[in-house]
Amino acid sequence: MLLRVDQKGVLTGVTVREAMRRQVVHLLQTATVAQAIRSTVKFKVNALLVEAPDRRALGVVSKTDLMGAYYAGLPLDTPLEAVMVGPPLFCRPEDSLDAALEVMRSLRVHRLYVEEEPPGVAVGVLAYPDIVGVLYRFCHRCRRTLLKKGERGLDLANQVRVREVMTPGVAAFPESASLYEVMEGLAAQRLAAVLIRTSQGRPVGVVSKTDLILAYLHEMPPDTPVREIMQQPVVAVEQEEALEAALRQMIFADIHRLFVYKERPEVVVGVLSLSDAARFRSGTCRACLASRIKVGGP
Repeated sequence: MLLRVDQKGVLTGVTVREAMRRQVVHLLQTATVAQAIRSTVKFKVNALLVEAPDRRALGVVSKTDLMGAYYAGLPLDTPLEAVMVGPPLFCRPEDSLDAALEVMRSLRVHRLYVEEEPPGVAVGVLAYPDIVGVLYRFCHRCRRTLLKKGERGLDLANQVRVREVMTPGVAAFPESASLYEVMEGLAAQRLAAVLIRTSQGRPVGVVSKTDLILAYLHEMPPDTPVREIMQQPVVAVEQEEALEAALRQMIFADIHRLFVYKERPEVVVGVLSLSDAARFRSGTCRACLASRIKVGGP
């Protein structure tokens, strides 16, 4: 007899329909880079769909693409068809959520659009925050969870800790670095945000792709010191904190990442993102982890 890990975990039986968002932020191919920046910031999305006049999906413009346009010095009135990436990747509402997550993971994409009939017309979008939301709701409905306040037999040792899920290590830049340098670092390491430190090495701020595309919209020179646009304070969590608490903080504060420190906030050792939690494919206590182990034959 062999132990077999069920990789689907708590997502077994859950479909894309149960997690997808039905609001699809989209613009015509003739819309401009400036319009795309305003839409991503207004609707708090990391990408938007580029469509033809007949609603047929042509491509996707992400914050990464907009940051690339900034780095390349493209004017803000550049049409989206010049910077979009395509064609979009689609799934269907009846597809299993776990299968959709596997596609996202294997292709290293952060979202799938959802189509019904006719093909190529988006009726929804599935992104990592949506999947984490399903996992979070599952934990609060699960009869076996040990995290519910007031429940007898509460065992804090059964909580999954932030350090078990986080991405170890952190990319950091001095506050004197230019926006050019930060954009190069984000692109090279495929990151969404970086830590900013003082000359003494103390964490002092964060710069994300959102901050950079807003600098683009405001026509700030790319050689501007990053201290001019960084966000403060650094939102962080201790590595031994329960994953459930960290997820709750991100979900209700509508943020996609927390920096992780060890013992003291000055010692940043990693980053916890919603995509990390989604790839974890489980809930936030050992009940879920235990349920992933099955006894079976070869």
